[in-house]
Amino acid sequence: MTDLRHYLNRLRGYAGMRLYAQLAAMVALGLFDGIGIYMLVPMLGLLGLLGDDAGAGSLPLAGDWFEALRGLPADYALPVLLAAFVLVMTMQALLQREQSIRSARLQQGFVRHLRLTLYEALMRSNWIFFVRRRRSDFHHLLTSELARVSQATYLLLQLVSSLVFTIIQVGIAFWLSAKLTAIVLVCGAAIALVMRRRIRRAKDVGNRTSELSQRYYAGLTDHFNGIKDIKSNRLESSYLDWFRALTGRMESNFADFARLQATTASLYKISAAALIALFAYLAVEALHVGAGELLLIVVLFARLWPRFTAIQSGAEQIGSSIPAFRSLRQLERESAEACESAEAEPAERAEGLQVKDGIACRHVYFRYGDEDDAEYALKDVCLQIPAGKMTAIVGKSGAGKSTLVDLLMGLLEPESGTVLIDGKPALRERRLALRHAVSYVAQDPFLFHDSIRDNLLAVRPDAGEDELWTALRFSASEDFVKRLPEGLDTVVGDRGIRLSGGERQRLVLARAILRKPSILVLDEATSALDADNEARIQEAIDRLKGTMTIIVIAHRLSTIRGADQVVVLERGEAIVKEVERQGLTGETSAGGGSEPSAGAR
Repeated sequence: MTDLRHYLNRLRGYAGMRLYAQLAAMVALGLFDGIGIYMLVPMLGLLGLLGDDAGAGSLPLAGDWFEALRGLPADYALPVLLAAFVLVMTMQALLQREQSIRSARLQQGFVRHLRLTLYEALMRSNWIFFVRRRRSDFHHLLTSELARVSQATYLLLQLVSSLVFTIIQVGIAFWLSAKLTAIVLVCGAAIALVMRRRIRRAKDVGNRTSELSQRYYAGLTDHFNGIKDIKSNRLESSYLDWFRALTGRMESNFADFARLQATTASLYKISAAALIALFAYLAVEALHVGAGELLLIVVLFARLWPRFTAIQSGAEQIGSSIPAFRSLRQLERESAEACESAEAEPAERAEGLQVKDGIACRHVYFRYGDEDDAEYALKDVCLQIPAGKMTAIVGKSGAGKSTLVDLLMGLLEPESGTVLIDGKPALRERRLALRHAVSYVAQDPFLFHDSIRDNLLAVRPDAGEDELWTALRFSASEDFVKRLPEGLDTVVGDRGIRLSGGERQRLVLARAILRKPSILVLDEATSALDADNEARIQEAIDRLKGTMTIIVIAHRLSTIRGADQVVVLERGEAIVKEVERQGLTGETSAGGGSEPSAGAR
C-alpha cells in the first residue's frame, strides 16, 4: 500500500485544485441525487399512493413541502412538483457529464505525466543502467504495467466518487431513521470486513499478472529478434510450445481474477437480499417505521447496495494493480540513482567542446558486476588517443574493445583511474558534452522504421537536400539510393530489414558523417561491405584524418592500414603501438588477436 499512497500523493501534487474541484462536484452530485429521492414522498403523497399525508408528514421537512404543495390549486401542485423534480435531475445529469469529462481528463493527464516522467528518467539514465537490464522490461513497464496503472487511477477516481456518494446517501438515511440505518451499516461493515481477504487474494493475482506479462514481453522480444535463426533452424515447434504454455497460464490467471470478482458480486447480492428482508421486518415489526420513511430508506439502500458492490470490485482491481505501481516506482528509483544529468546540456555548450590534444586513460579499471569477485573488463589501461589522428583498436572477442570505446566516448565511468580530455578529468558534465561531439557507427547498424530521409534527418533536422546527398556520396550510398523507386523517401523497414547488411551499414555511416562530428567512432563499420565499397569508404576516412579524431574497432588489416596508432587489447590489458607511415604488413586474425607485424613498433 506504500506504493499506492506514493502515487496518490503524486496525483494530488499533479492535479492540485482540480482534484478538490472534482471532490466538490462529487459532493454536489450526491446532494442532488439525495434531493431527487427525497422528493418522491410528497410526489407519491399527491398521487394518493401513501394513503394519507401522514406518510409524508412524518419525514423531516417533507411535511412542510407537502403542505405547501397542498396550498396550490389542485391542477398545479403535481405539475410544479414534477417540474422541480425534472429540474433537479437535469442539473444532476449536466453536472455528472461535466464531472465525468473532467475526471477522464484528469486521469489521462496524470497517466501522461507518469509516462513522460518515466521515459525522461530512462533517457537520463547512464549506459551501465541499460547494460544490466533487459530491454523488454522497459517495454513491459511502459506499456502493460503503465496501462494497469492507468486503469487503477481511473478506478481510484471512481472509488472516491462512490465513497462520497455513499457517505451523503447514508447521511440522508441517518436523518430519516438513525436506528434502521445503523443496523444496515453494522451488517454492511461486517460483510466488508469478511471481504478484505478477497482484496489480498486480488493482490496475489496481480503479482502473477505482472510476472507472466513480463515473461510474455521478454519472450516475444527475444523470439522476434532471433526470428531468422528460428526459421532457418526449424525451431518453430519448440517456441510454439513455449508460447502455448505461457498463454495458458495467463488465461488461467485471468480466469482466477474473473472468478474472484464474480464470487464477490454474488456474495453481495445474496447479502443484499438478506439485509433487505431483515431491515424490512425490523422496520415494520420492531421500529414501526412509517410508510414514507420506509419507502425512502428502501429506495436509498436499493441504490446504495450496487455502490457497495462497485466499491468492493474496484478495491479488488486496485489491489491487483498494486504490483504495477510497485514496479513503476522501483524503476523510477533505479533510474533516479542512475541519472547522469538533471537537464539536457545547452546545445551551444555541447558543441563548444573540441578535443585539441586528445583523450587519455590513466590506470583505468572497469568491470560490469558489483561483486568483489567480478572479472575486470579493463585492467590498468594507460593510453593516449591523439586529436586529429586515427587510432585502431584490435583484439580478440571479449578482450574489452567495446568497453574501452564506451569509456572513451563518455558512456561509462571507470571504477578507478581517470579518463582525461585535453588533460582535464572527464567529469559528468564534460562526459555529457563529449558525447555531443561524437558520432558512433555500430557493428550492428540500426535504422528506424522510416524513410531514408527521416533516418538521416534524425541527427540533423536542419540538413538540406545537398547535404544529405553529400553524406550518401561519402559513404558510397548514393548509387543504390538513387536506384530505389522512391529514392530518399523509401521506407527501410524494421531496423532496415528491407536493405542488405552492407546498405544498412553505409546509411548509418552517412548519418554519422552528416552530423559533422569532431570524433568519429567506427565499430567494424566496414565489415559488411565488399572490397570496392570498403576501399571507397577507406579513402573518405583517409580524407577526414586531420579534421577529426577517428577511433576504429577492427579485425581486418585493410581497415587499420591507415591508422596512426594501434591499441592491442588482450584480457583487458592494452598495448599501444605507433604505426610507421609506410603502412602495415602481415595479417590480423579473424578474432583480432594477432598483432600487426612489420611496420608497427
